[in-house]
Amino acid sequence: MKRWQAVVAYVIIPGIDGSDGQHWQTLWERQWGTSAVRISPASWSDPDLDDWVDAVQAAYGDASRQDSRVVLVAHSLGCWAASTWLNKNPSSPVGGALLVAPPDPHGPAFPRQAAATFIEVDAQPLPCPALVVGSTNDPYCTPEAAVDFAARWEARWHLAGACGHINSASGLGPWLHGRELLDALAGQ
Repeated sequence: MKRWQAVVAYVIIPGIDGSDGQHWQTLWERQWGTSAVRISPASWSDPDLDDWVDAVQAAYGDASRQDSRVVLVAHSLGCWAASTWLNKNPSSPVGGALLVAPPDPHGPAFPRQAAATFIEVDAQPLPCPALVVGSTNDPYCTPEAAVDFAARWEARWHLAGACGHINSASGLGPWLHGRELLDALAGQ
C-alpha cells in the first residue's frame, strides 16, 4: 500500500536584502520550483516590519492556493516577520514554521538603523508547530537569546553547531541537515 503524503507549499522569508544565489533558502527554493513562494517586500534593504508582514500575507495567499499545507521557512530578520504574521493570523492554517538564526533585536550587532521597526518585536506563543535553529557563533544572536526566543514562541529548539549566521557566508550549500530538520517539522 502506498503511503499518502500531503503536498507542501513553502513560503520563503529571507532576511535583509533577500537570500543570495548561494544561500540555502535560494537553493531549496530552486528545488521546490512552483511549490515555493518567496516574499517580495518593497523594503528589502531598509526593512519595514509592516511591509514585510504584508509580504508574508501575499506569499501565504499565493502558496495556500496550491491546495497544499503551507510551511514557513524563515531566516534572520525573516523570523520576526514570520512570527509577527503568525500572531496576527492565528487561524490561518500553517503546517509549521522553521525559524533559522533569528537576530536579537537588543543585541549589539542588530542593524538598529536599517531595521528600526523590528526593534520592538516580541516573541509570543506561535499558533503552529515551530522549530528555532541557532548557532553557537552567530554574530547576531547568542544561543542563550535564541533559546529564550524559542521558549517564548513555544517552539522546539535545535543548536546546529558553529555555523555563524547560517547563511551563504557559512558555506552550508544546500544545508542538508536543515532540510532534515524541515522535513521532520513538516511531517514528511
